[in-house]
Order: sequence, then structure tokens, then C-alpha cells
Amino acid sequence: MNTILIVDDEKNTREGLRLSLEDEFDVYISSNIKGAKDVLENEIIDVLVTDLRLGAEDGMELIELALQLPQPPISIMMTAYGSVDTAVEAMKRGAYHFVTKPLNIDQLEILIKRALNTRSLKEENSQLKKQVQKKFTISNILGKSPAMQPVFETIEQVASSKATVLIDGENGTGKELVAKAIHNLSGRPKSKLITVHCAALSPQLLESELFGHEKGAFTGATEKRIGRIEQADGGTLFLDEIGEIDSSTQVKLLRALGERTIERVGGNKTIKIDVRLVAATNKNIPELVSEGKFREDLYYRLNVVKITLPPLRMRSEDIPLLATAFLKEFAEENNKPIKDLSNDAMRVLIEHQWPGNVRELRTAIEHGVVMSNGTKITLRHLPAAIRGETPMPKDKHQMKEEDSQTFNLAQMESQLIASALSHTDENRTEAAKLLGISRRTLQRKLKETQ
Repeated sequence: MNTILIVDDEKNTREGLRLSLEDEFDVYISSNIKGAKDVLENEIIDVLVTDLRLGAEDGMELIELALQLPQPPISIMMTAYGSVDTAVEAMKRGAYHFVTKPLNIDQLEILIKRALNTRSLKEENSQLKKQVQKKFTISNILGKSPAMQPVFETIEQVASSKATVLIDGENGTGKELVAKAIHNLSGRPKSKLITVHCAALSPQLLESELFGHEKGAFTGATEKRIGRIEQADGGTLFLDEIGEIDSSTQVKLLRALGERTIERVGGNKTIKIDVRLVAATNKNIPELVSEGKFREDLYYRLNVVKITLPPLRMRSEDIPLLATAFLKEFAEENNKPIKDLSNDAMRVLIEHQWPGNVRELRTAIEHGVVMSNGTKITLRHLPAAIRGETPMPKDKHQMKEEDSQTFNLAQMESQLIASALSHTDENRTEAAKLLGISRRTLQRKLKETQ
């Protein structure tokens, strides 16, 4: 049952309202701000109905106090001094509505129910937005496409476990973001996430990087080094491009996963570890296994849970979502007033095949932000490769005969008009000025090309 606090210095009004409303609401009453404040601090009140004049006190002050609460009530102002100015002031200071005395109890009850219903709808809408936001993003990974939903579900399901996870997908699909999401949603969010890019290190350096080494273990080992596995103790170790590790390191890694212990290079001390392993690859590991380049037993150790990231071309529904997020990020970073992309620019982004996946899209948007001086990224601000343009021949002798046939006046005029419109965000008046023609002439030429 909803709760109501009635505040009025007239006893008959307080008691009359309580008798009228107590069948449908839990009703509290007070004659002054101090008593009302005590109720608000000790009870969760859904609706506050207060008189404007409370003896020498001001009911507006009570509304402002109520609005500072963690769960502020809906506030309705009563007064015998009804005026437009008073009503406007009450609404400005947070009141839901304004009623004048003598009160019509039926109308007040309708007003209260309408206010509660409005708040309920707002709360439901807020919860729905949170659910939608959770569905479309998880730890900085954005996606509303059907291809991304299984990824989100698997991340949430596996994060709290200790299972080893293998992430595969093309370069630029966001494998490291998935590893970070798993770590952030695990029971180890305050512990370390240690990342090792296996492809960037030689076999000897990689072994030392992972397991550490003792002083004098090899030439150049002038002091003891704590390896990345040991550094990640109690946290998460992310091995990127694990398909690149050599056979001897594979053996040591397999032993570490099975026994939960390691030994530093050049040492004989057994060190216990508590590490959650997440690995990633852009290679076909089963194929490497069949070629004898990757240990089958290590593959099974790694592949407890597998997450396959779809390429961006398979999730084109996510491109506007991603592009908008990157635009906001880079606009803030570069202190630019850019708000969105033109329709033509967005169309080209959606139609592009994105061989570099999300990483390529991110770079394209950063390029667009840097090149735009307005409030919008248009087609001309995107990289030439995204627009599908190819470099012009170095000189006329290099032009192929068939290419020269495409240079007809009508086509060049059409392209020039399209560029002018793109440059001016489809503003035909400004485009006509750029072209040095009247707006009427531009309109006519546009009709001729339709």
C-alpha cells in the first residue's frame, strides 16, 4: 500500500484528508515542518501533500527538503492563496501539481493516483532502459546484433567460474575486451589482469616473461625476475595469440595448468599459483594440432569454454552503435562539437566489409573526427579507402583507355553536386553557393538526375 504524508496546520483539514484517504493509502499527518521532517526521515513516503502556509512556516521549504531524500516523494501543494504565480513557483521548485482550497477530495484522490501511476511508468521505463543497456553492452563491449547475444550470455555465465576460456576470432574483433569483461565480472575484479602478447616475443623471452627466471639463468639474466604468471596470482592471466607459442613453452604451460605450480627458468623451487587463464587466437588451433604445431592436450586444457567473436561484417546492425560510441569518445578527446554522422556516411560504414573489423571502424571514426570542423561527420571526412575511392593516376599517360571513357560532363557535374551537398550536410542553399549557381538551378539539376 502506498504511503501519504499530509501536512497542514489546520486540524480539520488534516483529519478530513486522513479519513478520506486511509481506505486506500497508509496516511501520516503532521501540523508543521519539524513533524513532517521526522516522518520523512523515518518512513518511505510515496506522496507528500502539504499546505503552502504552515503558520509562520513555508510549505515550499518542505518540498525542497523532501526532494533531497534518496527516495523523494511526489509532492502536491495545497493553498487557499491560489494564483498562477504561486502555482508556477511550486512547479519550478519540484511540486508535481498544485491544488486550491477548499479541496475537492475526489479530484485530489484522482490526482494522487495519476501521480503514482506516472512515477510507476517512469520507474518501469528506467528499469527497461537498464535492461536494454545491459543487453547491448557488457564491460565496454557494444552489440545488439543476434550474433553478439551468445557472446554476452557466455561471458556472463563463465565469468564467475574458474574455467579456462579460449577466445577466437579475426584480428580486430575485440578479443582483449572480452578477456577484460570476463575478469571484471569475475570474483576477482580488484585483483590483477596481466596481459602477455605471445606473438611479440621470441621463444626464450616468452618463457622468461611467463615463468620468470633466477639470476644467472642465462646470459643477460643479471637479476631475478618475477614472471607474468606469478604476477597474476589471485587474478587473471590473458595470453593473446597463444597459437604462436613454441613447443617447449607449451609443455611448461600445460604442466602449470595441470599442477597449478610453476618453476622459474634456472630455478628448482616449486611455486604455487592461483591464476585464471584466458587465452585468445586468430588461428585455427585444431588445424595447428593436426599439423603437429600445437599440443593436443594443451588445446583441450585451454578449450574448456570457447567464445567465438563474429567479424564485423557479420554484425552490421552493430555498426551505428559502435560508430556513435567511438564518435563521442573521440569528439570529447579532441574537444570537438561533433554530434553525429550524416546519412551518407553512415550508409557507407554499414556497407563496408571491414577486413580490419572493429579496430578498423574505430580508426575510421577517429579519422572522421579529426577531419571534420563542423558538428557532423560527412562522407568526405571518412578515409578514402572506406569511401571506396582509389588514387588518381600519376599522369595522363598512365590512364587506361577505358577509364577515360567515364569522364563525361553530366557524370562529373553530378559528382560535384553530390560532394557539395555532402560538404554542407545536405543544405541546398549553402551547396548552391559553393557551386556558384542559384538554388533554383541546383534544384533543376537535381531533378534532371533523378
